[in-house]
Amino acid sequence: MTSPPLLSVAIITLNEEANLGRTLESVRWAGEVVVVDSGSTDRTVEIARNFGATVVERDWPGFAQQKNFAIEQCSGTWVLTLDADEELTPELQHQIQTLLPSNPPTDAFYLRRRNLFLGRWIKRGSFYPDAKLRLFRRTAANFSTSLQFDERPVHETITFDGVADTLDYDLIHHAYPTLSTYIEHMDRYSTLGADILVDNRRVGASTVGFIVNVYLVPQSSFIWNYFFRFGFLDGREGLLLHLYHATYTSWKYAKAWEKARSARISARS
Repeated sequence: MTSPPLLSVAIITLNEEANLGRTLESVRWAGEVVVVDSGSTDRTVEIARNFGATVVERDWPGFAQQKNFAIEQCSGTWVLTLDADEELTPELQHQIQTLLPSNPPTDAFYLRRRNLFLGRWIKRGSFYPDAKLRLFRRTAANFSTSLQFDERPVHETITFDGVADTLDYDLIHHAYPTLSTYIEHMDRYSTLGADILVDNRRVGASTVGFIVNVYLVPQSSFIWNYFFRFGFLDGREGLLLHLYHATYTSWKYAKAWEKARSARISARS
């Protein structure tokens, strides 16, 4: 009987031909790579298969559900879950390859994430180290899909009950190579975030609450991260990222208000 691989890598994809090859190259040494694709129309599936990955095609049920499904397809003792626009640095690859055969006492590990915006490493303003729990024993963790754990259609979180450690080296996130991709993502994410606010009834009806959420919260967040957390040291890219991230927050609350307002009008008619 063939023993299960020590490490499985789980990735979900949709039209990631520009990124996936870089990601898969950084985990070529893993015992198993599982790619769950939700209908790509580009070369994503072809690239995955060329790297020897196991490809499963499945309709899109939501971020957390799709990532959990990908984990369920893995057979390794350990699972490393990655986004298709991430890659492991050589130092992190070596650390994981050395660590796992030693059967560490810790069941899960955070990876320090290095976020790139317009090709620049954003080091300040709360963007680094952006530690994410990504490496864990297969049965020790999963992505939360329960409302009691703040279900999120985006920015999904891993549920893990135990002691976790943090590895020393970086996971590189090629997040937003262009402004257009960033704005497109923030428009989509703010709509998903607005749905969460409405579902959790966190949309205030008062004018004061509206002003606070749509204007004061985004502005104060920008000032805190850009000035007091030294985001201004990340140059023009840092300025744009902090400005547009504040705009995303404003959009999220404004869309939630609009959605709740429409529901109230429909209820009265």
